[in-house]
Amino acid sequence: MIRLFGHHVSGLNLLLGLSEVILFLASLHLGVGVRFGWHLPHDIAPSDPWITGAVFALVMSLSVASMGLYQRRAQGSEAGFMVRLAIAFGIGTTVLALAFYLFPAILMGRGILAWALLFAFAGTIALRMLFDRIAGAEYGKRRVLVLGAGVNAERIAELEARESTLGFCVVGYVPLPRSQRLVADERLLPRSGSLLELAIANNVDEIVVAADDRRRKLPIGELLDCKLSGFAVLDLLSFFEKESAVVKIDLLHPSWIFFSRDGFEIGVTGLYGKRLLDLVVASLMLLIAAPVMLLVAASSMIESRGRHPVFYHQIRIGQGGLPFRLHKFRSMRVDAEADGRAKWATKNDSRITRLGGFLRRTRIDELPQLFNVLKGQMSLVGPRPERPEFVERLSTGIPYYAERHRVKPGVTGWAQLMYPYGSDEEDAKRKLEFDLYYVKHAGVFLDLIILLQTVEVVLLGKGAR
Repeated sequence: MIRLFGHHVSGLNLLLGLSEVILFLASLHLGVGVRFGWHLPHDIAPSDPWITGAVFALVMSLSVASMGLYQRRAQGSEAGFMVRLAIAFGIGTTVLALAFYLFPAILMGRGILAWALLFAFAGTIALRMLFDRIAGAEYGKRRVLVLGAGVNAERIAELEARESTLGFCVVGYVPLPRSQRLVADERLLPRSGSLLELAIANNVDEIVVAADDRRRKLPIGELLDCKLSGFAVLDLLSFFEKESAVVKIDLLHPSWIFFSRDGFEIGVTGLYGKRLLDLVVASLMLLIAAPVMLLVAASSMIESRGRHPVFYHQIRIGQGGLPFRLHKFRSMRVDAEADGRAKWATKNDSRITRLGGFLRRTRIDELPQLFNVLKGQMSLVGPRPERPEFVERLSTGIPYYAERHRVKPGVTGWAQLMYPYGSDEEDAKRKLEFDLYYVKHAGVFLDLIILLQTVEVVLLGKGAR
């Protein structure tokens, strides 16, 4: 894993992204070669072929990223990968056509573009097959030694078994004296010498302290020897933060927040950069979505025969725990909460109208929230704003829940991407782990990653209710 602006990024995925940028550049030049034998006629040549190549590579890379193809578990089945890749190339082709129309000076002929897209599509598939082999090979992964063999160590074993594309492999587990052993016996490493000797013998890169009870004596002296000998030593909470992009609530303790070497702060540059991003992107989205919003308003009036309002306004809790009015297109019946009790939306919720079902699946019902963004009540990216009734209940039952209000709520967010729609307190707890990760690392860089990946959520209707 590599740290970029505080956010942990897979080094292998970063290398894959850079390789595909080079691939897209090469594909465009191959398209020129096949179409015109490496010499562009003067009457169709762009003013600067390298700028055209850079635009082509950038647009295609962002399109691939927008379909989540740089995420772990993104590809899934081969058929799923091909569908995502085809959609990504469709998005890229549309954006390129628009760019060439708006800026004729960078225009490449349709024949060149067709050949370039063909080479890029085939090359991407071949490159991904190569990287899949590299990702599955243990020699390219960090070698991790786990100190402990109980409940916490078992969590690491489950994570390793569940995720085949992780950037680490566990070489073994070292049981602690007078502690339970839940890890399979074949994964345990016998100790005949010191922890340092064991780490050296197994060519370890990182040691994770996964003791179930830290009040029992840890081999502090041995861990210190390992640290001063160049081995990275992590606690379990930091390990999960790095590998899974979450802050585990049941492992969280105030001292970890106090002594975190980074995070939980946004500098002046990051704060104003985030606000500028909100204003620019929200304005563009409203401009582009205006015809769709008018169509939705007309459809809503037709469906209700003009008897019900088009928009739905609801009090939500924002930054600092302050309430604000959130705007949405109405997607439920007006009597959805006739009994006066606040309820979570559930799967196949009978309160949702026919039009509302479509609006929720496509996320169009959330477009009016862009006005909240322009007002400064929300950000494009942040934790989901909840209703006061839910906030009061969850703050009582879930530790650190109020910390999600340290930043502005968002139209989309890290938790919305990484966890399906929540409908109970346990779901809220799991989503809070992702929200706390965002609160710690909030900034323009992470916002851009989330905005790109939200395209996939909208197009594929992931997690909608």
